[in-house]
Amino acid sequence: MFVLISGLIVIVIGWRYQTEAMKAALTELGLNIVEMTDESATLDGGDVLFTGREFFVGLSKRTNQRGAEILADAFKDYAVSTVPVLEGLHLKSFCSMAAPGLIAIGSSEAAQKALKIMQQMSDHKYDKLTLPDDLAANCVYMNLPGKGHVLLHCTPEVFPESAKVFEKLKDHMLIPVTNQEKAKVDGALTCLSVLINKKNNI
Repeated sequence: MFVLISGLIVIVIGWRYQTEAMKAALTELGLNIVEMTDESATLDGGDVLFTGREFFVGLSKRTNQRGAEILADAFKDYAVSTVPVLEGLHLKSFCSMAAPGLIAIGSSEAAQKALKIMQQMSDHKYDKLTLPDDLAANCVYMNLPGKGHVLLHCTPEVFPESAKVFEKLKDHMLIPVTNQEKAKVDGALTCLSVLINKKNNI
């Protein structure tokens, strides 16, 4: 099951009670939920990159073409392009959005090939923030009232060289987050985040 929240996709994987609990919580918030019921389709949230303008969907071991088609059908107002994931678990294993129009991207050959495909598929020109470590490119961007640009990223202890690149983002509030234990089971920062754009009274 995947859940669509105003451009954010939440993948609920695992036991039925987890799926039902997530669905109930989102329903209580009054959010529109679209369920993917085609059993031939696979779609992992880690393969879905929403730039604010369009979607890029990684075709990986966890996501197939049918899953991308269902996402495109749910978001008819946005372009949806597929990107082969040649290495790593999924698309966000080496890229994410670091700000509006700014893609954080790893420096591996697989990451750079994926970026090239994204650039060819898009009508929009994105800036890029190239990081030495692919996994460090998985970060969480938020535009928070009163705070402005906020970026959660892996700590300098884990990725010291990539942390130096993040420090060049002078307009951002940078918050290093420890993720070493979750990384042991392929959990990245975006995997652990559900961002919902709602007013404070909720």
